[in-house]
Amino acid sequence: MQEVKVSFYLKRGEEKADGTTPLLGRIRIGKSMVQFSAKVYVPVSLWDIKSGRAIGKSKTALSVNASLNKICVAIHSAYRELSLKKNHVSALEVKNAFQGIASEQDTLVKYFEIQNDKFLQNVGVNRAEGTYKRFLTSLGHLKRFMRKKYNISDIPFQSLTPSFVADYDYYLRIELGLACGTIINTIVHLRRIIKIAINNGLVRSDPFIDYKYITEDPIPKSLTSDELQTLIKAKLSRPNLNFIRDMFLFSSFTGIAFSDMRNLTAKNLSTAEDGVKWVHLKRKKTGTPCHIPLLEIPLQLIEKYKGIAKEGKLFPMISCSKTNIYLKRIAIECGINKRITFHMARHCYASVVTLSQGVPLETVGELLGHSDWRATRIYAQVSNEKIGDDMILLNKRLSGRYDFEKANSTDVAF
Repeated sequence: MQEVKVSFYLKRGEEKADGTTPLLGRIRIGKSMVQFSAKVYVPVSLWDIKSGRAIGKSKTALSVNASLNKICVAIHSAYRELSLKKNHVSALEVKNAFQGIASEQDTLVKYFEIQNDKFLQNVGVNRAEGTYKRFLTSLGHLKRFMRKKYNISDIPFQSLTPSFVADYDYYLRIELGLACGTIINTIVHLRRIIKIAINNGLVRSDPFIDYKYITEDPIPKSLTSDELQTLIKAKLSRPNLNFIRDMFLFSSFTGIAFSDMRNLTAKNLSTAEDGVKWVHLKRKKTGTPCHIPLLEIPLQLIEKYKGIAKEGKLFPMISCSKTNIYLKRIAIECGINKRITFHMARHCYASVVTLSQGVPLETVGELLGHSDWRATRIYAQVSNEKIGDDMILLNKRLSGRYDFEKANSTDVAF
C-alpha cells in the first residue's frame, strides 16, 4: 500500500467577519494530489502552520482539531476500502469516496459508456463500426432493464449480484422475446464490461459466477456442396441476379467478407514466382492481414468484370442490404430452401470449399483472417459427406490390418 498524506492549511483572503478563516485539505498518494474544502473554520490566531492544527486547549481549538482528525480517519478508511478493490488508488478517488461521491468508475452504466468510448477510438483501426453499434444496442437494453426492474439509471458495481444477471436474462428472454443468439451476444457484452472491471479491481465478487448460457443447436450457415453447385449452374431470370450470384460465388471461393470485397482493387492482387495468383488485404473488421490464393472461379470472375467498376475497384458492388434482398430471390429461383445472406459465403468457403476438401482448420483460420481458432470453428462445419469420405479412406487404410475372423474362429455355444 502507498503512503497517504493528509494536510490542512488556511484559505487566505476569505476571512469572515468573526475573524475565522476556512480550512482547505490536501491529499497526497504517490504522485497524485487533490485539494478539498474541509468545511471547518478556525481563528487565524489559533492556527499553527507547521503542525497543521489549532494550538491551545480552548474549546474552539479542541473542536477544530477533533473535526480535522475525523476527516483524516475518514480519508484513511476510504483508502483502505479502495485498496481492497484495486492496486493503484488515486487521491481523487479517495476524496470522492470519503465525501460520499460515487466515482464514475464504480458504477456499471458509466463504466459501460467509458468502455464504449474507448472501443470507438479503435473503430477503423482494429475494430469494426458494426461491433461498436452492437455494444451501444446492448447498453440500451441494460439501461431500459434497470429503469423497468429497479427504477434506477445506474448501479454501483458492489451492488451487482447473480440475481441481477438472472433478472436481466429473464428480461431479454421472456419480456423482450429475443432470439437465443441475440441474448447470448447481449449478455456477452455485459460480461466483457464486468471482466474489465474485475481486472481493474472494481468488482470483488463476480455476479456471473453461477450463470449458464442457454444455447440452441446451431443451424448450418453454409450451403451444401450440392446447393453451391446448383447456384453455379442456375440460369437466372435477370442480369442483376447473375451479377449478385457471381459476387456470392467470389466470396464463397475466397472467403472475403462483403466490406472487404467492395474495396478490392488491382493493387490487392499479385502473382507469385510459381505462377499462383494471390489477393492480399487487411480485414476492415479486425485489421488482420489476409493472404488468399485465388482458385479458378474467382480468377474467371475478376476477368469477367475487369474494367467495369469505378475508381479502379474490381467489382461494381451495390449495398449489402440490397444484395441480400436479391439473394433471397436467387434462392427461390434455384429452389434452395434457405435464407441466404452474403455472409453465408464465408461459411461456404470454410466448410465446403476448404475444410471438406482436406484443408486443415489452422489453414482455414489463416485464410479467413482469424486470430482465434474458436472463431474459425464456428465457420468451418464438418459435413456428413466429409465424415463419410473420411471414414471410407480410413476403412481402406485399416483393411487387412486386423484379422478378426481368424482371431475369433472358435465356435461359442450359448
